Amino acid sequence: MTRRQLLQVALLPLAIAVLGAGELYSLRSAGWGYGIALEGAACVLLIWRRRYPLVAGTMAALLTLAMPWVGPQLDEAATPIIIVAVVAYSLARHLEGRIGLIGMGIIGLAVLIDYGFVDQRDHNASDLVFVSSLLLPPYVLGRLTRKLAVQSEQLVRQQEWVKQEAVRVERHRIARDLHDVIAHSISAMVVQTAAAQDLVRTDPDRAATALREVAATGRRALSETGRLLHVVRDDSDELGLAPAPGLAQLPELVESFRGSGLHVDLELDGPMSPLPAGVDLSAYRIVQEALTNALKYAVDRATSLRLTRTPSLLSIQTENAASGSTVAGSGLGLVGMAERVSVFGGSLSHGLTGDGRFVLKATLPVTGGSEPA
Repeated sequence: MTRRQLLQVALLPLAIAVLGAGELYSLRSAGWGYGIALEGAACVLLIWRRRYPLVAGTMAALLTLAMPWVGPQLDEAATPIIIVAVVAYSLARHLEGRIGLIGMGIIGLAVLIDYGFVDQRDHNASDLVFVSSLLLPPYVLGRLTRKLAVQSEQLVRQQEWVKQEAVRVERHRIARDLHDVIAHSISAMVVQTAAAQDLVRTDPDRAATALREVAATGRRALSETGRLLHVVRDDSDELGLAPAPGLAQLPELVESFRGSGLHVDLELDGPMSPLPAGVDLSAYRIVQEALTNALKYAVDRATSLRLTRTPSLLSIQTENAASGSTVAGSGLGLVGMAERVSVFGGSLSHGLTGDGRFVLKATLPVTGGSEPA
């Protein structure tokens, strides 16, 4: 406990001690000096009411209730009531569960002993009601305050967890995007470079064109990778970055693969826009990954791509001639597609047909409310 915290905790006991001393001095009843000493000692213990509520709090109450044995009687001073009320509150506020009831029971027993041995007044059931009205309200208030404090802490932790989960989900999305971008770009560059190597002696012009495509693909990959990395670093989006790609860029995407040497037979069935932003981006990435797989594994460098749009669903299907290594890659692309599809409650299927063709089909719901918040 720092000096400032100790001072804050000690302010209330100090105020009670000053009030009690002034009250007893004004009464000048028998043994008032002993009463001031006992109240002072009780207030010193109250300084530790938060750290050691059961021991310090209960001892403070017992010292206060010992006053009738050496000084003022219970019906002469009001400050002891304040001390006992603070102790009852502390037992409920700073202890878990019902442990504070142990201290409450000890305090109640001390009151009964005072009434039975040093308080000469006549006693009846009304005294029990009076004592209960002094002890129970501050205890109940302490329990309610503790419950509210615990709920507040839980709410703060839950909000922090929600923030961390949102960051984790976003980073996973960015990681998938990076995988899609890099896998597509490197695959295209490898194919284009291999083609340039074959043509460099026989057809230098076509080789130069292929190398220009390699450079253009690399620049696009650097640009989009930079955009994704900026998203990671720029939380306030102050950089004015370009929007994420979607199916509006599908013609350019298909043409880039055709430029890499993949024959793409594109078929669009139904209007492709407008789509929810998340679905639009995921559909673009799924197409990109599917064409990347076809570029790497299609034995005849050809694939068919069909997109079908209904009022509630978007279907993406690719089909190409398979080789023995069609499904021998890392599998991360298929995993990424499966994750994207599952986020929106869609489905993904892929595999070889009986005639040796590899078919991949993904469906994404596009109705309102399907996009995650």
